[in-house]
Amino acid sequence: MKFLIKYIKNYWKLFIAAVIFLTIEALCDLMQPTIMSKIIDIGVANKQMDYVMNKGIIMLLITALGAVAACGRNILSNYVSQKFSEELRLDLFKKIQGFSFDNLDKFKGASLVTRLTNDVTQLQNFCNGLMRIFVKAPLVCIGSIIMAAKLNPRMSLVLVVVIPIVIIFIFANMQIGYPFFIKVQKALDKVNTVMREYLSGVRVVKAFNRFDYEIKRFEGANGELASASTNAMRLMSVFSPIIRLTVNLGIVAVIWIGGFRVNNGNMYVGQVIAFINYMTQILFSLMMISFVFTVFVRARASAERIGEVFMEENERNCSKAIKENVKTRVKVDFEKVYFSYAESKGEPIIKNITFRCMSGETIGIIGATGAGKTSLVNLIPCFYNVTSGSVKVDGIDVNHMDLKTLREKIAIVPQKSILFTGTVKDNILWGKENASDEEIKNAASMAQAHDFISSFPEGYETKIGQGGVNFSGGQKQRISIARALIKKPDILILDDCTSAVDAATETRIRLSLKKYFKNLTCFIIAQRITSVMEADKIIVMDNGEIAGVGKHEQLMKDCNIYKEIFYSQIGKEVV
Repeated sequence: MKFLIKYIKNYWKLFIAAVIFLTIEALCDLMQPTIMSKIIDIGVANKQMDYVMNKGIIMLLITALGAVAACGRNILSNYVSQKFSEELRLDLFKKIQGFSFDNLDKFKGASLVTRLTNDVTQLQNFCNGLMRIFVKAPLVCIGSIIMAAKLNPRMSLVLVVVIPIVIIFIFANMQIGYPFFIKVQKALDKVNTVMREYLSGVRVVKAFNRFDYEIKRFEGANGELASASTNAMRLMSVFSPIIRLTVNLGIVAVIWIGGFRVNNGNMYVGQVIAFINYMTQILFSLMMISFVFTVFVRARASAERIGEVFMEENERNCSKAIKENVKTRVKVDFEKVYFSYAESKGEPIIKNITFRCMSGETIGIIGATGAGKTSLVNLIPCFYNVTSGSVKVDGIDVNHMDLKTLREKIAIVPQKSILFTGTVKDNILWGKENASDEEIKNAASMAQAHDFISSFPEGYETKIGQGGVNFSGGQKQRISIARALIKKPDILILDDCTSAVDAATETRIRLSLKKYFKNLTCFIIAQRITSVMEADKIIVMDNGEIAGVGKHEQLMKDCNIYKEIFYSQIGKEVV
């Protein structure tokens, strides 16, 4: 939990101020029973109304001081806990943003959402409670023990028996309860995972009428969460009544012993009442301490989950990052590259890949689904680190380059077109924030998107629904291409991004790229052979390896896999 040190340094002064207010409030609470006992034993017993009035006014003033201190404590505790959670959430988000894809693959998306929201909230609640009741409870408890012992040392022997028993139960509560709350947070991860998958695939669910299946999935995850929460709270609920019973038995003992002592003239009635009040305060304090440990157990579980994210080291070695700019004309080299995902247990997805892409060249990459095409190009912007070998841009290993410098020169249009909530213009500006309207229109025209955007009543100010639900697949792809082109990149990666676009439109997009980006180094991944036939160099992938490299004519002679793809697709088109 070393990550908490930063926030302790930031807020310790305000925390101390809150504790001072809280201490004043606790002292005010502790003084009340003693004053009450004097009012009864002196004022009421001797019928001295002036004494009763004076002590009553003092009690009112002490109560007012306690109320003012409570207000100050509440204001500070709310401010500190909110600012702490805000900073923690932001730092956690920044940490996640800095993860490589390897790091992200280790955590499920829903789990990261839970850690960013629910787990941070658990720490926020603990921080808030720490300055409100968590520190006050021990102060009142210790203060009540001292005041009770001072009031009547012999009667305080009851406390010597009661307090150790309660402490044992509290620590048992903490030790036994911790694993249960870990299970609760993991069960919450599952619920979020199921819900997230349903919302992202709701169209498929409706299309295949799989409502019953999704309900069963959610019911299972929800049942696990309910079961884990029930088990945790059932365990926690056992300790609270036991602690209450123990302290109440102590109060019974005080009344019983006090009755004998008052009868014998060794103790005053007011002292017995004060002693009972202190015992009640001790009961309340111990109950609060028990609650503190319950909250602490949950906060500890959440802190460890957040700590796992902060402790996660980026797979990429940034210590040798080179920040010099990549040249305007760039070449890309793959040298004996092997790559495997962490989840594949070392089985290579990419095997012994070696080729060179000169500046200004267009490289077409084709192959069956699962051949490793996307995995291959994901190594260029260093989304993943190679297992062995190297990927170089202008002779510099991408693993040793400054990521910002590297990625500023690269634009990617992924397989799945991702559009963000906002306007069409906002989405295109993702490629270049300060682009002019003219640049936006030029990029959209090159992507063959300007005509359909202009046909909308609001044009480029047309609102895009979540995930682009109000646009067709082809329209989303063309907006994504425009977003990449407005960046004017040196390296453009088109990852099967024209699959929903008709052949004529795709041809016009390729012609636009040749016309406006003469020095562009371009990688085109495609399933359709017509998309790569005119590339300067075509790489045929098969099971993670290069099965053939060359131009269309050469591959038609030398590469059987390429010929099979060509004849199967062209044959279908002819038929």
